[in-house]
Amino acid sequence: MIKESAGMATEPPDGALRAPRGALSRMGWISWSHLLNDGCAFYLPAVLPRILVALHKPVEMAGVIVGALYVWQTLQPLAGVWADNVGGPWFITLGLLGTLCGAGLVGLATNMGMLVFFLMVAGIGSAVFHPSALKAARTTLHDRPGLGLSIFLVGGEIGRGSWPLFAGILVAWFGLKALCFVALPGLLTLYFVYHALPDMPPRPAHAEKIRWRRHVGPVALLMAFSATRAVVMYGVTTFVPILWHSRGGKLVGGASLLTTMLIVGIIGNLSGGALVDRFGRRPVLIVSSFLLIFLTPSFLFVHGEMMWVAAGLFGIALFSTFSATLLIGQDIFPENRALGSGIALGLSNATGALLLMPLGFIAHHGHYNRLFWIFSGMAVLMFCFAFTLGPRLTAPHPAR
Repeated sequence: MIKESAGMATEPPDGALRAPRGALSRMGWISWSHLLNDGCAFYLPAVLPRILVALHKPVEMAGVIVGALYVWQTLQPLAGVWADNVGGPWFITLGLLGTLCGAGLVGLATNMGMLVFFLMVAGIGSAVFHPSALKAARTTLHDRPGLGLSIFLVGGEIGRGSWPLFAGILVAWFGLKALCFVALPGLLTLYFVYHALPDMPPRPAHAEKIRWRRHVGPVALLMAFSATRAVVMYGVTTFVPILWHSRGGKLVGGASLLTTMLIVGIIGNLSGGALVDRFGRRPVLIVSSFLLIFLTPSFLFVHGEMMWVAAGLFGIALFSTFSATLLIGQDIFPENRALGSGIALGLSNATGALLLMPLGFIAHHGHYNRLFWIFSGMAVLMFCFAFTLGPRLTAPHPAR
């Protein structure tokens, strides 16, 4: 169990940062930047069936290709430490630029080497973007951290939900090369994003040092929960479109399933953040994980319109957990919020992506039943790990 420790859930040394005037306007731009970043970083599963055909690769390579994009999230903790020490909004804008460029070039790949390189650029850009952006979101609405992170996460969900459909339509109508247009909205607004971001001074030289030994246990338990969640998330979002395609469905239909899952998931994200602020973090994690045990394998048993119902319910349950785990990660590291964000989101997601890579080979010969039951088993582990998070880190965050 994670034990209560002094200073664990207090404000960081950079707590002198205050929500600037026009905080909601700034939050809007921060959320918009998250929409752009995650839209470009998450559209890949929607067009993966067409990419596999174009590169003459079997379906079992799906997990490898998706892993090649998300494995770079392991760099988020390093990016978080660097961003805290350097300060400023540069990490947000440069990271976003890398994601846009890498994602926009995916359609031009003519072989696996080029594809992996473009995915690497997008993956590294996303890893650089997230820790600073998460810190900016919490700083801007410091008195309501759950709400602030929820608004930020909602932007990402809108991007993850709308860009797959956007990309699917582009590819269906104009071919893979048209994917360059997924980066256009971000490139057109990057200048405005940069100038709207809050000031983020570097971490003071006299600030408290990171107490690694104290944090090892809490980090391990948080990683266990978040990494198993990542396997469920990446597994379902990767193979639901492929499952749909194997049943004779068209590319745009599979993309719209992801759009439904992620857009409807906004309900879970907003309600999850509000419930965290009111009731605490552990109840949200326990209830959501329990629901995922049943919702994850539901895709095997439903057809037609019910696939969209299952996708929406799955999205609500999945994304209601993100505010809680991000707050826990940030409070584990009161000395370095960006580092905590990088571990709670990036490193955990990358670990899940690595675990997913070999699982993709189970899809050979259409063994999708096995895959989705494995993902359901991961949801069971999530449910178990939720009970290991102790009361201090899962308590409601006090209003400030």
